[in-house]
Amino acid sequence: MVTDRRSSRDIMSFNFVKRIIFSAAAVAVAVAAIPPPNPEFFEITQLSLPPAINTTSVGACTASINPRRTGCIYYQENYDFQSGDFTPDGKHVVVSVNFTGAPAAPDPASIYSGAQVILITADGTNFPNGDSWKCMSCAVPTQNKQSLDPVIDYPHVFRSGTKILWGHNILDCNGQPLADESCTPTRTHIYPIFWPVSTNAFAAGGSPREMRLHPDDTHILWSSLSNSGQSTFTGKLQFNARPTNGSLRAPRYDLIQVNVLARANSTPAIYADGNQIKINPQPLSLGELRGWSGNGEEIIYLGSNVEANNVDLYAIHVVTGAIRRITSHPEYADPIVSSPDNRNYLIMDTRGSNRQMWMAGMRGIPPIIDIVVTLLAVSTRNNGPRRFFQPILLDQFGDRSDIDYYGQRINTEGDLSNGSVNDPNWNGRADAGFSLDSTKIVYWQALVTSPACGGVNPLKCPASTAQGGSNYRVMLAKRTSRAPTRPVPVFKIPDIIPWATPFPPGASVPVDKTLAPGDYTLYGKAHGFANVTLTSSSVAIRYSNFSDDYRHIIDGYENATSSVKPPNYYDVHVDWFSDIFQSGAVFGTKKTSPGGFHAEIDAFLNIFSANGSLTTTINGVEYLQPLNFS
Repeated sequence: MVTDRRSSRDIMSFNFVKRIIFSAAAVAVAVAAIPPPNPEFFEITQLSLPPAINTTSVGACTASINPRRTGCIYYQENYDFQSGDFTPDGKHVVVSVNFTGAPAAPDPASIYSGAQVILITADGTNFPNGDSWKCMSCAVPTQNKQSLDPVIDYPHVFRSGTKILWGHNILDCNGQPLADESCTPTRTHIYPIFWPVSTNAFAAGGSPREMRLHPDDTHILWSSLSNSGQSTFTGKLQFNARPTNGSLRAPRYDLIQVNVLARANSTPAIYADGNQIKINPQPLSLGELRGWSGNGEEIIYLGSNVEANNVDLYAIHVVTGAIRRITSHPEYADPIVSSPDNRNYLIMDTRGSNRQMWMAGMRGIPPIIDIVVTLLAVSTRNNGPRRFFQPILLDQFGDRSDIDYYGQRINTEGDLSNGSVNDPNWNGRADAGFSLDSTKIVYWQALVTSPACGGVNPLKCPASTAQGGSNYRVMLAKRTSRAPTRPVPVFKIPDIIPWATPFPPGASVPVDKTLAPGDYTLYGKAHGFANVTLTSSSVAIRYSNFSDDYRHIIDGYENATSSVKPPNYYDVHVDWFSDIFQSGAVFGTKKTSPGGFHAEIDAFLNIFSANGSLTTTINGVEYLQPLNFS
């Protein structure tokens, strides 16, 4: 039987915060006083995947490797491999894979070829044919998958358990449970998602990324990239069996009732009031969207920085627009999922690696320098294909620096040896998932590979201990100290978000105001000030006894200039000079070498190249910037 053993303290704290949710300041004070949860215990195992092979040659997936001739997958991690979330019963996990080495047609085994979406078992059982996996997209008749969209990433199972969101497509098993024998290829359809904003799908809004499904199985959100930057949207899925408009005339799911998550003339994160610079701590400025809360009441996203170089996750209520900060640790958080009972988040974060402490470790610096260095700050979290993420469990209230609560890393058991659960060379990727009863977590990891190791990199490339020597693995974490809970009832969201802007065909994305070049003053909320000089590509700041909280007092200077390399507006070069001294609650410095710090990075490749140094020291502990290629 599903029970809910939430303590009376948890319930009282949660209800108290809910009652005052319309007051952001009151929420912050209330949350800061909530004690941390007790540590949890986890039993972590690796889930079975189809056999991995290191060749793409036709016929290489032989009967000796897979006697049932049900496919082999390519051993190298690439964007065709991604683990998703659970089926509603918690017994299966959806995964995107790249089948390789299939025999040539007409051998029946040739259906296991190319990018496909599969289910793998998470309860130690097998499917009726003896495999621990079932291919959901293999052998689907051509007439059942007309105009399949090539974007097939971030697989998610619908709460109904009969459909899969697969990139810009929806796999539909005609009402049958996905894992059931009744869900056969002939019953399965794969429909593309279409945004009828012009004659071409997705044209007006840019290129959609990382779609996330609401728990109501109808609403969906996504981020989009275009030459003008990144925008964020929500919409509603509507099946269109016989479309009469647009270039895609096959059966499809249309995106209707689209909202762009922005509003014209809203107050930006940093703005001018005469010759003063002011900071809006809760701007309507949503960066890349990361998903929904467990019941779909909030949208989770990467928000505007409130501390220099410190990128964090936020949640905004879909009706009230109330915003709250989930993470505050100086390290970088990005992937996040919420448990269906709304009691926890699982984030992938670099905390513990010191990857970002060299630039973000000093607290209390306002985010003025981020006007020109944000792209660098968000990109150095990676070294090429290597992420430094590890899975961190947070309670529903998020980080609380006042009581030094920053969650619990769930995979600490082990001896750090090659292939162990806590092997630092295995790093977390997006997305993780909770079972519907919140007792299990699934996440996947990729092994560091060249050029993030070996060659000129000081880190030697490790040998994979995963099945078939693959460079990826799917991990199951059972929360052995947690009883099953019921999902929170799904929140009914409006089709038109009150604080957003409707985005019908032909609409334009609202553009944020930008600060004009000039000389400004920023006054601390507690005391002191900063003189700021802005140009179109540079920021220069001098702090004088500056403090927002009476605890972190900033003196010194910092300036930076950035430039990009068109047509790639995500390839940035930064020249950075810093000599900051901090006093008060902590003593620290943030200093560049005498000639400054000069760095280049492509935000899509994440290969870091730098000359000079930038070092942050907090209470005598030095944090150095990563070396080139490390």
